[in-house]
Amino acid sequence: MTPQAAAQQLKEQLGEGVGEAAEFRGEVTVVVGREKIAAACRYLKDTCGFDMLTDLSGVDNYGEEPRFTVAYHLYSLTHLCSLRLKVHLSEEDLLVDSVTGVWRTADWHEREAYDMFGIRFAGHPNLKRILMWEGYPHHPLRKDFPLAGLPAELPATADGAGRVETAAMLGGPFFSGPGQRGTVAREPRQYDTPAEQAEKLAHPNKGEAV
Repeated sequence: MTPQAAAQQLKEQLGEGVGEAAEFRGEVTVVVGREKIAAACRYLKDTCGFDMLTDLSGVDNYGEEPRFTVAYHLYSLTHLCSLRLKVHLSEEDLLVDSVTGVWRTADWHEREAYDMFGIRFAGHPNLKRILMWEGYPHHPLRKDFPLAGLPAELPATADGAGRVETAAMLGGPFFSGPGQRGTVAREPRQYDTPAEQAEKLAHPNKGEAV
């Protein structure tokens, strides 16, 4: 079975809520409504042979609507081919059903998407942060999260507990020296501090090298 055939069967099976397959450079992607994602994954695994979830990731489409996407990367060990599903979510309603009941490996993938982007997965057996500590108020892979980080209180159990402070990136990979293109031109969403981010958004060409 090819990814194109699997996508067509999926649309015929679930109908409304499953988009047309889009192909780019040999990769096939299908956009699925969030209310259909668990059923779509179950059908693709049980009927079409996509027995492996190789990855599940969040995407921040900052500046676009809907802002967030969950991408599901499926692989068939039987047919030796891949298929990608996407679910789009608005920033105001970041909730989609968990697929841990289809693939157990979705457990940690969904926890990472929750931790880094704030996407919640209904029915997940243990939806808690996997990299940052519980109670951390930010989501570091959102594109409006500054490169230097944001201040936050450390957990009481941390050694020398106190606060996490921003750390300027001077001398780091996004620092521009004389005669180089400025940070905004090279990495338009990377900023040292929240104050610098606001300043550069308000005056995007200020201080840029020619």
